[in-house]
Amino acid sequence: MWDRTFLILHGVENRRPAEHWQHDLAQRLRERGEQVFYPQLPDPDRPTLAEWTEAIEAELGMMRGERVVVCHSLACAAWFHLAAGKEKPPADRLLLVGPPGPSAFSWDVIAEFTPEPIELAGLRPAATTPRLVCSDDDPYCPEGAAEVFGRPLGCDVDLLPGAGHLAVPDGYGPWPSALDWCLDPAVRLTAR
Repeated sequence: MWDRTFLILHGVENRRPAEHWQHDLAQRLRERGEQVFYPQLPDPDRPTLAEWTEAIEAELGMMRGERVVVCHSLACAAWFHLAAGKEKPPADRLLLVGPPGPSAFSWDVIAEFTPEPIELAGLRPAATTPRLVCSDDDPYCPEGAAEVFGRPLGCDVDLLPGAGHLAVPDGYGPWPSALDWCLDPAVRLTAR
């Protein structure tokens, strides 16, 4: 019987490279005997909201015990859409990392993922207070994720100066504090 299950969800154009912090996180959790789902979401180069939410729903259906979800980038927007259609929160704990801001959705490849139609202030994306980790210089959220998402969602926010999009080009391979948060939700995430 699993006490908890982790679901790690990637962003657009991410094919789960071994050097990415999410890949490392999945491996380190598994080494500790944790149950981890880290799926390749459909067509990461030209994603569709329906296919991604359907794939995420399928993964959620296999989770047992405490459901801990870790989203990066576009997966955060997909999660908002998925959670908006639920009467109860689809996860027990949620980590949102580097969600794209309003201006990012002008890119036609991800336009349908825009969270604009969702009333974020009334959204319950997790049973506990979600944690948002963002940077003050994310090129995919120049509006500032802490303001755009953290405030309306009532998230606990960890703002990391100069961390970009918290991806491989920004130096986010292994990220020890992400692992620490997975094991203890009281941990604040810090820069790599």
